Amino acid sequence: MQEKIGKYRWTICALLFFATTINYLDRQVLSLLQPLLADEFGWTNTDYANITAVFQFSYAISMLFAGRLIDKLGTKTGFALALIIWSIAAILHAYAEGIGALMLPLTTWLGITTVSVSVLGFMVSRALLGFGESGNFPAAIKATAEYFPKKERSFATGIFNSGSNVGAILAPLTVPWIAYQYGWQFAFWAIGAFGFVWLIFWFLFYELPSKQKRLSVAERAYIESDVDEITKEDTLPATEKVAWFKLLGYKQTWSFVFGKFMTDGVWWFFLFWLPAYLKAQYGLTGTDIMLPIAVLYTMTMFGSIGGGYFPTYFINKGYKPYDGRMKAMLIIALIPLVVLLAPVLGVYSVWFPVILIGIGASAHQAWSANIFTTVSDMFPKKTVASVIGIGGMAGGLGGVFMSKLGGYLFDHYKALGHIETGYTIMFTICALAYIVAWSVMKALVPKMKAVEI
Repeated sequence: MQEKIGKYRWTICALLFFATTINYLDRQVLSLLQPLLADEFGWTNTDYANITAVFQFSYAISMLFAGRLIDKLGTKTGFALALIIWSIAAILHAYAEGIGALMLPLTTWLGITTVSVSVLGFMVSRALLGFGESGNFPAAIKATAEYFPKKERSFATGIFNSGSNVGAILAPLTVPWIAYQYGWQFAFWAIGAFGFVWLIFWFLFYELPSKQKRLSVAERAYIESDVDEITKEDTLPATEKVAWFKLLGYKQTWSFVFGKFMTDGVWWFFLFWLPAYLKAQYGLTGTDIMLPIAVLYTMTMFGSIGGGYFPTYFINKGYKPYDGRMKAMLIIALIPLVVLLAPVLGVYSVWFPVILIGIGASAHQAWSANIFTTVSDMFPKKTVASVIGIGGMAGGLGGVFMSKLGGYLFDHYKALGHIETGYTIMFTICALAYIVAWSVMKALVPKMKAVEI
């Protein structure tokens, strides 16, 4: 059947996978170099929290406009523009000290005198990185909605979303080695350059299905097989704008927004604070952290792909796509509860928290593959990127909250002589976030209901 239909849509999925891999490679470099940079520049946990919070805040606010812009420019142009911006920003981290020195007169004029030159430079670089990277998921989800029928979307999303795990695996295997061999500046340069290679393949292989000459007639018909579920809004011109405030009037939007706000911060916390946690609790730095982090993110790759496929089990039993996804997400939401055991068993071996956090992070990726797809289940295609942007902004703000809270708790309890208490509190929040998110989402949208704008 697959041979008759054709498989070109999976080529597009592969492009989205590699873009997401590059996206996470670029954002992961700083967290892996945090121990080295903290020693070199004398950063506190609060300094580092402020740097990561700037990225998350920029990412959050930009997501709102990125989704809107991609809906307007189209997937091909919008995705390319986003990747160019974030690749340049990734390379600019190598010049953070110079950027900070250039910005110093402005901060002095504004009366901000407590931020060091290095922290200021990395804040500016991270803000630009967040601005560019905000376009990745709105564009990728929009491309998935364009190239896949609803029953395959969460699986395709799980596959391309696993690029975040591959990026997180490749980063600890490459970044520390590059930094210690050639200097931390070259690590930012080398990783940042990969995005420009991807652009070549994007322009060669991506086009809207209606214009894609490589698609067979059978595969195009298969992609459009949800025609009986498509609302009349999808037949309207794609250039017709739908106001943000109109989208905010739907419970379906708020369900996605709340789910993202509650759970994105957990992933941000794992992504940005794991190297610092391994250093604080177990004294692991540099190349010592390569294996634990690589193992942890290898686990999450399977969570992303398996979680994306999981709802198919319920859909094949007759559930509508949204209802099957919510059924799967309930089971997924219970899995992160194992993270509660991480600080308890961590006294015996570093591998207990690594494995348990890996299970929790795997559940997050499974959750992420499905929560993104709930948007394309319920909203017309021309509004998908905008809704993803609104929810992404909420998720980014949740990430800002988690970073700032973590930085405060770690400095506070480190001063008291037991930093592990701070990590216990954060792990508890991470464990409970998903079941709270699912409960509210289910209360807002008890049954599948397509949005008619």
